[in-house]
Amino acid sequence: MITSMTDTRELTKPRASDPTDGDGDNVAHYVRKDDIVRSNVEGVPVKALCGKEWIPHRVPDGLPVCATCKKIMASLRGGGAN
Repeated sequence: MITSMTDTRELTKPRASDPTDGDGDNVAHYVRKDDIVRSNVEGVPVKALCGKEWIPHRVPDGLPVCATCKKIMASLRGGGAN
């Protein structure tokens, strides 16, 4: 008689800790969409327009936008920094 066992343990990829994660930065940053997808899949840090690097762990809904990111985005779009 041949029997087989199936290992049903769930494998998860551990996320690297980031020293800047949870640093009290309560603002949303502008990041390339492709970088966010890659971070979600591979667990790698993203880099915002302002230069901040971190591994996102939450959706920034409802947070104000980083003033530096906002200014850079406005200049990229050809507008002022309102």
